[in-house]
Amino acid sequence: MDSAVNNMVNASLAMQQVQVAQQAQLTVFKDALDGQAAHISALMESVAQVPQLATSGSVGTQINTTA
Repeated sequence: MDSAVNNMVNASLAMQQVQVAQQAQLTVFKDALDGQAAHISALMESVAQVPQLATSGSVGTQINTTA
């Protein structure tokens, strides 16, 4: 009977250790995703500028010709 109890305690402790390790990995993963999201949003904001219409000259003053 004692060996069964010892085995259950050891299994429980092992499962707790695995759970702590997984939580640490998940925290690191979330931090990495948050960092990437910040970089991507900054990149998207810098690129998402609307082209302006030409204000002078004979080309592009009536129709936006930039592609």
